[in-house]
Amino acid sequence: MSQIHTLTMPKWGLSMTEGRVDAWLKHEGDPIAKGDEVLDVETDKISSSVEAPFSGVLRRLVAQPDETLPVGALLGVVVEGEADEAEIDAVVQRFQADFTAQGSAEQAQGPAPQKAEVGGRLLRWFEMGEGGTPLVLVHGFGGDLNNWLFNHPALATERRVIALDLPGHGESAKTLQRGDLDELSEAVLALLEHLDIQRAHLAGHSMGGAVCLNLARLQPHRVASLTLIASAGLGEAINGGYLKGFVAAANRNALRPQLTQLFADPSLVTRQMLEDMLKFKRLEGVDTALQQLAASLAEGDHQRLQLRSVVHQQPTLVVWGAADAIIPASHAQGLDAQTLLVPAVGHMVQMEAAEQVNEQLLAFLRKH
Repeated sequence: MSQIHTLTMPKWGLSMTEGRVDAWLKHEGDPIAKGDEVLDVETDKISSSVEAPFSGVLRRLVAQPDETLPVGALLGVVVEGEADEAEIDAVVQRFQADFTAQGSAEQAQGPAPQKAEVGGRLLRWFEMGEGGTPLVLVHGFGGDLNNWLFNHPALATERRVIALDLPGHGESAKTLQRGDLDELSEAVLALLEHLDIQRAHLAGHSMGGAVCLNLARLQPHRVASLTLIASAGLGEAINGGYLKGFVAAANRNALRPQLTQLFADPSLVTRQMLEDMLKFKRLEGVDTALQQLAASLAEGDHQRLQLRSVVHQQPTLVVWGAADAIIPASHAQGLDAQTLLVPAVGHMVQMEAAEQVNEQLLAFLRKH
């Protein structure tokens, strides 16, 4: 029995409304397996590959290189089994007619980030999913809730998932009182109180990992599990040159070499990513906040805070990119934790290897 599958423009995170087709990696007539990279798409945040959610033969390329299409638009047709051209034509025509009628209405109904005074300061967060013990996603130094744009929708298929902008970041308040881990951890706890969440799974990337570790140190009864992704706080070494260069960068030429250190594939650093980061860095209070946080995190190439002992007190998943140029993947060694080391990806492992990270994290959370 044959099946005709439609390959559509994915939605990688809240802010993505459209994507530009960069290049097809497969040709018409090519067999593809589930998980194969089929084409490259560039969004206003990042470039990435669209992976096939099914196996078959790529029978029709509908979207053309350099074409910009809305989320959900038809990219191509994959057939399992046999189908003639007329059958494929009919599927394409029916899809295009239905999509035109529904696309904008679906987008308008999508969830939006929320903002509120929480613990005496403005915080922004974004929620998806429902049920289960909630999962809170905590970004790293200089990031925001969009750092989880490839993870949040997948993780929210099984539970309530909340991503926030830490103080000093994104659209949360920029002024920090002390600029240390305790202040950031207390902000996350204040959000849990605001949302009436008594206990949560925590997942943190880089500095966000140290925030989660510190929160678990302060209030272990509030933490169901820890997922530490390229986390600070687990070893001594850190790329202090990156922190210094990122804080100092005031234009695109200065910022690009810093951001390319975050990825094994430097082409993932798009012009739009650079522009968005520069806009953030130019906001009032951001420079001071980043300087405070960088000073509390590290002195030169040495991390100030060691929180390895916290790992042994919680069910913990540790994820690292083997090519991490910011915090060495060797910090994952010797921990009493489940560990995923992903070859050939860098510090932003949750973006570069999103599918692997999502699968591992979902499986881990089901057990805890």
